[in-house]
Amino acid sequence: MSEIQPRIATRLAPLPTLIFWSRWLQVPLYLGLILAQGVYVFLFLKELWHLIHNAGALGEQQIMLIVLGLIDVVMISNLLVMVIVGGYETFVSRLGLERHPDQPEWLSHVNASVLKVKLALAIIGISSIHLLKTFIEAGTLGTLDSKVTIAGVMWQTIIHAIFILSAIGIAYTDKLMHDSVAGNKRRADGGH
Repeated sequence: MSEIQPRIATRLAPLPTLIFWSRWLQVPLYLGLILAQGVYVFLFLKELWHLIHNAGALGEQQIMLIVLGLIDVVMISNLLVMVIVGGYETFVSRLGLERHPDQPEWLSHVNASVLKVKLALAIIGISSIHLLKTFIEAGTLGTLDSKVTIAGVMWQTIIHAIFILSAIGIAYTDKLMHDSVAGNKRRADGGH
């Protein structure tokens, strides 16, 4: 049985070295997203306080809209975590979380393709929450205090459908690429 040989670092020419090290320019972007997540935590706590403080005076529909807003903030925060952790791991450097008890399950098999599909699904989830809020508020269409218009509901529905079609397209393209790579590997290994 052969032992796995450690990789030997090779010295790169100056231009490839510069290009390779340029990935570290993304670190401030990920740090900025971490700060943005802190803003979302503040927003969540503010909305939660509003819900708790005014629970007795709010109607069922108002409570439902606030709770949907809280869910929306959580889903956006989850999206930020996926982009921050998955993007850093995929495009900048490994985090070294192997066998760490808190490692997210999805991180063990993340790559740019998986990250795109997960992000598309997260965007659909966020869009679904916004669309549900719009549909709930659509009951006030035609009144003076309506926050939505018929055209707004229509466009939001169309945009949501386009998000879904885009995610299907991304997932299908990913499947085609995966099947192509698997077929090439089988042929290279002498299989059929």
